Amino acid sequence: MAFLPAFFTARLGLPASPGTLMPGLSVAVVIAIAARFLSDHYGVPAMLMALILGIAFHFLAEDGRCVAGIDFTARTVLRFGVALLGARISVDLLIGLGGPVILLTIGAVIVTILFGLLGARLLGRGWRFALLTGGSVAICGASAAMAIAAVLPRNKHSESNLLFTVLGVTVLSTVAMVVYPLLAATAGLDELATGIFLGSTIHDVAQVVGAGFSVSEVTGETATLVKLIRVTMLAPVVLCISLVMRARGEADGNDTSRPPLIPGFVLAFLALATVNSFGAIPIVIADILADLSRNLLLVAIAAVGMKTALRTVLDVGGQAIVLIVAETVFLAAFILIGLKWLEQFS
Repeated sequence: MAFLPAFFTARLGLPASPGTLMPGLSVAVVIAIAARFLSDHYGVPAMLMALILGIAFHFLAEDGRCVAGIDFTARTVLRFGVALLGARISVDLLIGLGGPVILLTIGAVIVTILFGLLGARLLGRGWRFALLTGGSVAICGASAAMAIAAVLPRNKHSESNLLFTVLGVTVLSTVAMVVYPLLAATAGLDELATGIFLGSTIHDVAQVVGAGFSVSEVTGETATLVKLIRVTMLAPVVLCISLVMRARGEADGNDTSRPPLIPGFVLAFLALATVNSFGAIPIVIADILADLSRNLLLVAIAAVGMKTALRTVLDVGGQAIVLIVAETVFLAAFILIGLKWLEQFS
């Protein structure tokens, strides 16, 4: 029976001696706790703090006892966090919004990713970076960036691109939380339409909630609901990318074998969403899984920060900033135009 532990550790990406993970994993957890403390007491985004603090401890990822645990946390813990997002999704969310809003939201995700690919081509950036930034802007910020990065073939720029994307969408999401409610008021949107706009355009869930409830209860509830609809797009987008990578024969890392048809964490995401749609996950359990997901992603992004030197972020270049800002502006413009168009038929 000795082969069973070896089988499961291999499937989970664990080394033969899982105890070697503890130093690096423990450091990432401590950084995540510190980031959460700063977020709770000073109002700064926890993801942003985890990134900055992680960068300060980059030397631990270069050599020593922490390397294995940091690598594991930045990869496997990340995938667990993304998978658990499925516990927040159900078919009832889709039904509650109505067809036109759902189509507008789904359409916005698709065209924003396509816009990112086109923009990256014009700016001389690679398609990997385009998918990373376009997907994170279109879907759910840092969580989407980490999920997409998990299925993209890796190269020497992978870590710096991911770190830049998470940093970029976190900063832009914080700016949008303040600016977008004012923009919606200027555009003459009512409470319901404002909620749809905020939920469809702001990158991270926390900022969507903050912006929505700063307007009204109706706006906050609508914004949160629309945002979760965007989160449901994470699985199909990651699945499509994975299928394309498999068809191209591109694998993660230096392995030349084909990647799996459907990544395990995507299957777990879909399974949890399906179970939740049948009401089989009690609200209390769903809330616990959602909190666990947020905490796992926070720990993972701390590890991503540790894996990346600050100089590599600075090397990403001005075109990268232009691209991610352009994608953000494009998404907001698309949703505003779509809402104005829908008003004509309401």
